[in-house]
Amino acid sequence: MKFNLLFFLLVFVTVSSAQQIKGVIVNEANQPLEAAYIYNLKSKSHAHSSENGVFVLENNAVGDSIRIGLLGFHNKTIALNTSDFQTKLTVSLKEKSFQLDELVITETLNPVSTITRLDINTNPVNSSQEILRKVPGLIIGQHAGGGKAEQIFLRGFDIDHGTDISLSVDGMPINMVSHAHGQGYSDLHFVIPETVNKIDFGIGSYYANHGDFATAGYVDFSTKDYLKESSVALSVGQFNSLRTLGLFNLLENTKNQNAYLATEYIANDGPYESPQNFNRLNLFGKYVSFSPNNDKLSLTLSHFTSRWDASGQIPQREVDNGNTTRFGAIDDTEGGNTERTNFNVEFNKYISDNSILKNNAFYSHYGFELYSNFTFFLEDAVNGDQIKQKENRSILGFNTAITNESRLGTTEVTTTWGISLRHDIVNDIELSHTLNRSTTLEQIQLGDLNQTNLSAFTNVQFNFGKFKIAPALRLDYFKFLYNDKLQTNYTSQAETKTILSPKLNFYYDAASNLQLYLKSGMGFHSNDTRVVVSQQGKEVLPRSYGLDLGTVWKPVPKLIVNSALWYLFLEQEFVYVGDAGIVEPSGKTARYGADLGLRYQLTNWLFFDTDATYTHARSTEDPNGQNYIPLAPDFTMAGGISVNNLNGFSGGIRYRYVDDRPANEDNSIVATGYFVTDFNANYKFNNITLGVVIENLFDTEWNETQFATESRLQNEAQSVEEIHFTPGTPFFIKGSITYTF
Repeated sequence: MKFNLLFFLLVFVTVSSAQQIKGVIVNEANQPLEAAYIYNLKSKSHAHSSENGVFVLENNAVGDSIRIGLLGFHNKTIALNTSDFQTKLTVSLKEKSFQLDELVITETLNPVSTITRLDINTNPVNSSQEILRKVPGLIIGQHAGGGKAEQIFLRGFDIDHGTDISLSVDGMPINMVSHAHGQGYSDLHFVIPETVNKIDFGIGSYYANHGDFATAGYVDFSTKDYLKESSVALSVGQFNSLRTLGLFNLLENTKNQNAYLATEYIANDGPYESPQNFNRLNLFGKYVSFSPNNDKLSLTLSHFTSRWDASGQIPQREVDNGNTTRFGAIDDTEGGNTERTNFNVEFNKYISDNSILKNNAFYSHYGFELYSNFTFFLEDAVNGDQIKQKENRSILGFNTAITNESRLGTTEVTTTWGISLRHDIVNDIELSHTLNRSTTLEQIQLGDLNQTNLSAFTNVQFNFGKFKIAPALRLDYFKFLYNDKLQTNYTSQAETKTILSPKLNFYYDAASNLQLYLKSGMGFHSNDTRVVVSQQGKEVLPRSYGLDLGTVWKPVPKLIVNSALWYLFLEQEFVYVGDAGIVEPSGKTARYGADLGLRYQLTNWLFFDTDATYTHARSTEDPNGQNYIPLAPDFTMAGGISVNNLNGFSGGIRYRYVDDRPANEDNSIVATGYFVTDFNANYKFNNITLGVVIENLFDTEWNETQFATESRLQNEAQSVEEIHFTPGTPFFIKGSITYTF
């Protein structure tokens, strides 16, 4: 009897001394905080708060102390008492300036992506272009009057407008499959930069929740759930530039509910002799509600419309012989218009203490019309070679994922599985030969297409303490359907394709501030539906094979270094030929290189950062000397110095550098590199902020985008292949005033 009583007491004491704590982490405005680190100082158990601020911490006892920390907030330590085990614990953290020495790599979820959170807070974005520039190693360029999507460069890729990088906003895809102007076309201009809260990114094809286009990597943008304050802003500058911004908090002091409205209008003529007459209007609204169980529902609605004229690309020979200036035009009838309307619903629900369900469903309507002339009078010596690319698109789909945390013996296991559906309906996708943007001379392509992508993935992470292993598997099913309206008889051409993409990643915490990782995986990028059906399903989903060996390291308290050696092989490179409406396969390619990023906090208010990428990119099927990949950069670098809230002052100097790079396969034509510096400064007093931005501070003569193009001018008997370029912005100053309330 005594033995049984003793056994019962031991079990009771053990259970009562190792209880579960449930809670939510919020800021001073009672808004949930994601990725806070919760740590029991005695039992060493730990947890992170979810997107809704919720956490569950195991193995606690009365009298234990738990520490809660998050970069940019004051740490808090709490001694547990009996009542903490009976009710949900609510912990409020007070915001403060970022201190890099407080970042502990082993306590941070996705420390590489945390870098962008640091960058956004120390040097906020104020243009849609700067949103992408926050991704380390990513360089962009504009070459069509400001309204066209940017050209993207990353890890030795000329990604064009998105062929090899997956982009999304709040789970809603940005890449346009089978687009009138190229596979993966990604226009981010519908995003108002001040509404961006978080940028999550991953380089390479190692992430099971990302499929099509995620060969060089992915970037996921998340918009803010609430506004700290309302504001209106006005910015004016050279070249008739104007920007107005309004951010309005609609539900102040309403418990468990947020709503706000954001508006943006931009106009700009640019530095060109023929004004680009660019204007853009953005409207964005978001509503967020939290249930008593911290389930989250958010609704977003946005609309964007833009129109512009463009001077087009300038042949170098015309500048050299003095017939035009760098900012002149051969055909200034280029330009276009585009619009996009989005509706997105997100719902996150706690299925159990250790399981969360994340869903979003979306619908987008998208319109696009673009006029270009790449070759001038090469094909049509009388009317010129202007083309029109046009489409009207609807996109609908959903993403669902369940994440569960459990234990296998003493091993922590995090399992995520999900399914996604995306369906594109594109009517009257068109390529035509036109004159003066008004007369259609010939319809080259015209049709309707439907493309469906159904996918499923699973990812399992085993946590063995300092060592983690994460195998994953992704399955994608595609159906391509095209109806060619230029054919006499109605015919629907269809193809289907399925692809399996395994991933395997390893992480090792060598010390509290040193993480080593080895990532490997297969990815793919899809081909244009029109090409797929014409080739009877050949080269539909060429694979990529990637490997990364890297570190995230804090050698001293205020310095963080991320570095990687990497390799990527592509079964088929795609090159879109816009004036022919085709995607040309350019064979197998291999890239390898090294990335290096530094973030250093010199003082409480002064930050330095830089990112550099070296790449060796070659075709594997061509002889040496003939195997260069056109426009693949071999060295890029970007960074700067930022001042954050020094007695009301903030700002910084930013630079970006791209080395000379081959413009054709034998490197006989070279795209000249550039080094450009921008400057910004702000001063805040009371509710007013005054700002100044200078692009190209030193008035460098540079080419923003360059192509080796064969063209013929109206007065030329023979065509010439050489560099055609869009000039980069010269010295450009603008001032702003912002009022908050």
